[in-house]
Amino acid sequence: MSRLDSAIRRLEAQRACLNAAARLIEGIDGAVLELGLGNGRTYDHLRELFPHRDIYVCERRIAAHPDSIPPADRLVLGDMRETLPQLRNQLGGRVALAHLDAGTGDVAANRALADALLPLVLPLLGEGAVLVSDPPFGAPELTALPLPDGVAPGRYHLYRFGV
Repeated sequence: MSRLDSAIRRLEAQRACLNAAARLIEGIDGAVLELGLGNGRTYDHLRELFPHRDIYVCERRIAAHPDSIPPADRLVLGDMRETLPQLRNQLGGRVALAHLDAGTGDVAANRALADALLPLVLPLLGEGAVLVSDPPFGAPELTALPLPDGVAPGRYHLYRFGV
């Protein structure tokens, strides 16, 4: 498979999983947490899916299209390994959906990032929250959920927290 075809399949899987997550968190109060802004495509999609939720974004440095940059009060700049613990007082137990798309193409680096972020993200999630990710996460507090039709196993991941 070409790299272009692989990127398209990853983005299609991402969209399908985020759309499924939107249905899964209906009736669950809480914010959305985007772990990485990149060029802002996913953040823009999240704004459409969740027009009435606060969407917080963690990013090392801004490189997004100007129309896809969150308001300053919901943008957390810096290394996520340092900034996520700072969100505990503000968001601890109040996140209904968290999303990580490492998307670097380096499987080992993506897994290492997921492993480093997992203990920092779990305290932010509320009961029944959904975690959507391209790298897999493993923790007893997370239950893997079925993927939407058309998403190949291992391409993207959906988890339910708690419950």
